[in-house]
Amino acid sequence: MRIPRRTLARVFWRCLFLQAAWNRRGMQNLGFAYAIDPALRALYPEPERRREALKRHLCFFNCHPYTAAAILGGAIHHEERVARGEEPARSATDYKTTLQGPLAAVGDGFFWTALRPFLGAAAALGTILAGWPAVVAALVLYNALALGLRARLFLAGYRGGDAVVAEVSRLALPRAAGRLRDAGAAACGLAAAAVAARAFGTAGWEGGAVAVAAAALGWLALGRGVRPLSAAYAAAAAGAAVSLLAALGRGGP
Repeated sequence: MRIPRRTLARVFWRCLFLQAAWNRRGMQNLGFAYAIDPALRALYPEPERRREALKRHLCFFNCHPYTAAAILGGAIHHEERVARGEEPARSATDYKTTLQGPLAAVGDGFFWTALRPFLGAAAALGTILAGWPAVVAALVLYNALALGLRARLFLAGYRGGDAVVAEVSRLALPRAAGRLRDAGAAACGLAAAAVAARAFGTAGWEGGAVAVAAAALGWLALGRGVRPLSAAYAAAAAGAAVSLLAALGRGGP
């Protein structure tokens, strides 16, 4: 028994809304059950077997929403084998339980702490140098990468089941995450330099000094463990205060 391609496409589309029914008790369990339901309907025409299969996938589930696509595809792979009588019913849920933690760590480390910050820093630098199209380009690139990786992992899980672990290993996402963090730090430094250079060019040495001081304050705050948003607010407030004092010292706003 194989799932038709059109049904797989419906499952993948639904997995994009994995967190739409997030809840404290089962986390993403409702979203996962909703996503896999078309495949279960194709595999289990009998209402009772389909009900039992759906109930299996209402158990607790929590993973990174992008890398969860690999688990969804692998769960369908195992459900096909269960429907053929080749595996016990618990094989699909055991697969989910085993992989949700490791894939959550991989997804968080790559997307949340590496790719997204890097593209945010690149968009900030690009906006300073080229204007708002840089923000659009960063958003398009991020979503293209995320969607492409989700589709690749979903198909790898469906076709290979447990072999998806080897596919994730080949992607080397932790190594790529480290490089993206370094590149993001460099982009932040270049953005700070561009702001300072623009300030020196338009507001003289006083404006440039304010920009450099604000960047230095933010860097020191981050080094002491202050949250990034708090550090940004503190740097902006300090820069505004220094600018105001400088303006008052010149005799006017």
